[in-house]
Amino acid sequence: MLTSRPINGTLAPFLKGTPAAMLRLLLSCCLLSLLSLRTACADVAIPPPPDVEARAYIVVDFHTNKVLAAREAVARMEPASLTKLMTAYIVFQELAAGKLKLDEQVTVSEHAWRSEGSRTFVEVGKPVPVEKLILGMIVQSGNDATIALAERIGGTEDTFVQLMNENAQKLGMTGTHFQNSSGLPAPQHYTTARDMSLLAIALIRDFPQYYRWFSVNEFDYNGIRQQNRNGLLGKDPSVDGLKTGHTDSAGFCLVTSAQRDGMRLVSVVLGSTSMHARENASATLLGYGFTFYDTRLVAKAGQRVAATTVWKAEDPALELGVAHDLYVTVPRGKGESLKPVADIQLRLVAPLKPADTVGELRVFAGSQTVATAPLHPLRDVPPGSLWRRLVDTVRLWFN
Repeated sequence: MLTSRPINGTLAPFLKGTPAAMLRLLLSCCLLSLLSLRTACADVAIPPPPDVEARAYIVVDFHTNKVLAAREAVARMEPASLTKLMTAYIVFQELAAGKLKLDEQVTVSEHAWRSEGSRTFVEVGKPVPVEKLILGMIVQSGNDATIALAERIGGTEDTFVQLMNENAQKLGMTGTHFQNSSGLPAPQHYTTARDMSLLAIALIRDFPQYYRWFSVNEFDYNGIRQQNRNGLLGKDPSVDGLKTGHTDSAGFCLVTSAQRDGMRLVSVVLGSTSMHARENASATLLGYGFTFYDTRLVAKAGQRVAATTVWKAEDPALELGVAHDLYVTVPRGKGESLKPVADIQLRLVAPLKPADTVGELRVFAGSQTVATAPLHPLRDVPPGSLWRRLVDTVRLWFN
């Protein structure tokens, strides 16, 4: 432990000594300051990510997409029934576009009825409402319900798979390729932990109106009640989705999302050894993220974060803001020190529109820039009168 002493004991001779002695005193004080700074930094150090039972994993902040912990996150792995997250994404697209209705009746084909693996127990040739098929796919992980939805949208499952791969590319899932809609093993059916986190974030972000289905604990169809295989739904009230997966070759997989105090995290566990192990791994990763990191809303979309003056405008006063909510993820304890600074272009001249970029908002944690976002006008700025434009033109000559 570092201690200080009054200047009347062992340091007193230095004050009466030579300039060299004074220099030694100064260097000693500097050393003490550096050691104190090092000790303070050590107090907020984040420990290494936990060791969990999984071939690959990742935990990501939903708002900032910041990776908080990862292992083999871009290695190719079998997704098993995590595949159904992409099937759900496309189903939600169709619902949002009005091309599919929840009460629409879908006739189950023999191909869907004969599917292997987990089942919702729909009957061949019988019509089933779309919402029941969605619940069967998400809660029961039914391959039969999944294929029925894929055939309704794509005509055939093979055509639907093309849509899956197209959407994967649009979402930046560069390490993913699908061969079927349900997740049954296939030679060219693979993903990565990182890609699955991107898909989970897209589901929550793009379709909040349908996300509730991922937290349904049980579903009863055709007289058969089945539990959601995501055991964390009943153990952790902050967990509200998403999906489990398992095959002998893929192992036990789980994509989970949880929200605590406004901070949402997504974890992906691939290739775990059992249902219990994948739940423990997911809970451990989420706990690590929530314990050691903090996500703050720094600037809200459409609200003033800075102001400036516009030349050649009838009303020169202009408020600036960001187009999208700006969140920042930092080590816990540093959230209060975040400082946004507006860097605004000089000599802004009307006309301006909200789509125009007129500067940048930089967020600092100490001396480090941790986030940036473009600044935009919060209103249209039409040009002023001819007289105003002429006056400002002259004034600009001298500025």
